[in-house]
Amino acid sequence: MTAPPHALRLRSGAGRGTLLAAILASGMVFLDSTVVNVALPRLGAELEATVAGLQWTVNGYLLTLAAFVLLGGALGDRFGRRRIFLLGVVWFAVASVLCGLAQETGWLVVARFLQGAGGALLTPGSLSVLQSSFHPDDRGRAIGAWSGLAGVTTALGPFIGGWLIDALSWRWIFFINLPLAVAVILAALRWVPESRDEDASRSGGKRFDVTGALLGALGLAGVTYALIDAPARGVRSLPVLLAALVGVLGAVAFVLVERRRGEAAMLPTGLFTSRLFSALNLFTVVVYAALGGFMFFFAVYLQNVVGWSAVRTGLATVPMTMLLLVGSARAGALSARIGPRLPLTVGPVIAAGGLLLLRRVGPGTSYWVDVLPGVLLFGLGLTLVVAPLTASVLAAVADRFAGVASGFNNAASRVGGLLAVAALPLLVGLSGTGYEQPAELTHAYRGALAWCAGLLLAGAVTAGLLVHRPPRPAPPS
Repeated sequence: MTAPPHALRLRSGAGRGTLLAAILASGMVFLDSTVVNVALPRLGAELEATVAGLQWTVNGYLLTLAAFVLLGGALGDRFGRRRIFLLGVVWFAVASVLCGLAQETGWLVVARFLQGAGGALLTPGSLSVLQSSFHPDDRGRAIGAWSGLAGVTTALGPFIGGWLIDALSWRWIFFINLPLAVAVILAALRWVPESRDEDASRSGGKRFDVTGALLGALGLAGVTYALIDAPARGVRSLPVLLAALVGVLGAVAFVLVERRRGEAAMLPTGLFTSRLFSALNLFTVVVYAALGGFMFFFAVYLQNVVGWSAVRTGLATVPMTMLLLVGSARAGALSARIGPRLPLTVGPVIAAGGLLLLRRVGPGTSYWVDVLPGVLLFGLGLTLVVAPLTASVLAAVADRFAGVASGFNNAASRVGGLLAVAALPLLVGLSGTGYEQPAELTHAYRGALAWCAGLLLAGAVTAGLLVHRPPRPAPPS
């Protein structure tokens, strides 16, 4: 493997500074993704939000992040990875301040849309900067350190965010991004080298597909709006039907445009000739829908029904994150040895058992007896899934498509969460200010966890029937 010009070494000051910038930037995104659910009861009460307002607070961010993350990677390849990375950091920080200053739900939702767009520039940039900047001998260790320390920020996020919510205000989970962004910008300007894909620049931007990204966003937005608005307006109301139609037409147009562009598309549809790649991404949507739906309901339920503080609610799921940090590497090694089918089949079944245990949580519940066993089972199931899934997605396509395959799978996981948060309140009959009524929320919570457990079991069936060991690459001659 050829070293890039001015390749960084991990032990150098520039190498450590570049790694610091990538970790802090990813930490901002991970912190917001884990903490906003914990803040929903407080911000909902202060802004007098309905269930739909809470759904859009979560989904506004997920929608633009999922729709534009592949485009963000392509922009970095063409115009410079450091430049787009810094643009994403500034954009994300400004949008975070707008979130923290929000005086009404509409303002907050628009700011969350903007924040997701900034995250779409920032998320692929943090990893591509490491990939393109470090010497091949140090690249693996740099990415491993980034992954591990970013995981630590994910584990600490609920505790830090819960403390900020209780001690100060929910607004500070957004304001805290400003000093982090300043540190990232200073580190990036000082140490991160600029790089780009010269072939993409000379060819006018291969996979620089704005039309595809906009059509994908339109499809997701239409379907999401229809699902969120249906409880208030009625499933057969004209605005809901029009939104659903726009979403379906946008999705169809996205597929047609991507097919016509071929390998120049943001998402080359030839990838889906791999039955394994298609099955794994279907599995991703289903399993991450269960995760997104559970996290949305669990945080609100623990505070509004069980009566826990924000910091205690944030700490409730920390064991799940710690299991992922400690066990993912072992799960990946197990999958490499026996193939992904068994872990991807057994993992969702174990996680579903954890959710069924958590359905019995209620007022006066004990964390150690009633909450921890379910959280541990759910975390153990996810641990068996995450690393084998990522490795199998990359192995299911040719090496030259590894970046776009990984990016699409990342987007698929966010789409799963987006659709679950949009659909579950409709399915369990939660609307208006029902999340503030303990009896109504309890009924909805237990129904939602049953749906999430069903999604996990559907994922297990998908893996058992359709997933197999990826073909091994031929040894070099």
